[in-house]
Amino acid sequence: MESIKRFFKNDKFGEHVGIELLEVSVGSAKVKMEIKDYHLNSHKTVHGGAIFTLADLAFAVASNSHGTIAASINANISYIKAATTGTLIAEAKEVAINPKLATYTIHVTDDAGDIIAIFQGMVYRKKAAIDASHE
Repeated sequence: MESIKRFFKNDKFGEHVGIELLEVSVGSAKVKMEIKDYHLNSHKTVHGGAIFTLADLAFAVASNSHGTIAASINANISYIKAATTGTLIAEAKEVAINPKLATYTIHVTDDAGDIIAIFQGMVYRKKAAIDASHE
C-alpha cells in the first residue's frame, strides 16, 4: 500500500484543495479535507464541487489500490446535508469487482459523523500496473 500512497502524493489538484490521504487498503480508502474559506460557495456552505472532489479522490485511491490502473467511467453524488466548518471525511468501500469493472460507494461525513453526501462510482480496470516509482 505504500506504493499507492506514494502514487497519490502526486495528485496535484487534491493537494491544491487541501485533501489528505489518511488510509488505504485493498478496495478501500479514507481521505480528509479541513474546510477553508476557499471551499465555500456564495451561501457560505461547502461548494458541491469541493465535496465531489473529496469523494472522487477517495474513489480513485480505493479503485487503484489493487495496483492496476482503474479509470472512472461513471460517477454520481447525492448531497444530503450542507457543511460549513470543521473537517470532512470521505470513506470509499469496494462494493463489487470483476476483471474489467468495479463499483464503489463513498460516504462523506462531517465532524459529528453526519452524512454530507453519498457518492457512487464505477471504474474500468485496465491490465497495466500503476507506476508508483516516481515521486
